Amino acid sequence: MPTPSGPTTDAATSARMSRQRTRDTAPEVALRRQLHRMGLRYFVDRAPLRTLRRKADVVFPRLRIAVYVDGCFWHSCPEHATFPRNNAQWWADKLAGNVARDRDTDRVLREAGWTVVRIWEHTDADQAAAEVVAAVRSVRNPSPTPDR
Repeated sequence: MPTPSGPTTDAATSARMSRQRTRDTAPEVALRRQLHRMGLRYFVDRAPLRTLRRKADVVFPRLRIAVYVDGCFWHSCPEHATFPRNNAQWWADKLAGNVARDRDTDRVLREAGWTVVRIWEHTDADQAAAEVVAAVRSVRNPSPTPDR
């Protein structure tokens, strides 16, 4: 019987899920290493706004850039999303809630003047770093707006 906090799971599944990393995943570490090689310095696993209890994976506070490396399962990647059969409705609601929270986080940060970069875990580290560098450059050197 499902509990208010989640479905009842067997011991093996519960143990496996408890080992899921919330930070320092292989894609995050690969991205951070690449960014560091490129001379960028940043904060790790930090809330961009004090009022927002959601942490970004990489934060450039002075530039107001927040980078999230989203896992394909947990954030419903359009290419690689999978949906468990056991407790299917609970998982569908959980994953949809994650996506809704991501969109809300993006909205709140953008309204506060932040640039949000979202990268899927399957993205090559070089490509992911290039996306972050492009965001950094666009904030450091904004393109001039034409006079009217």
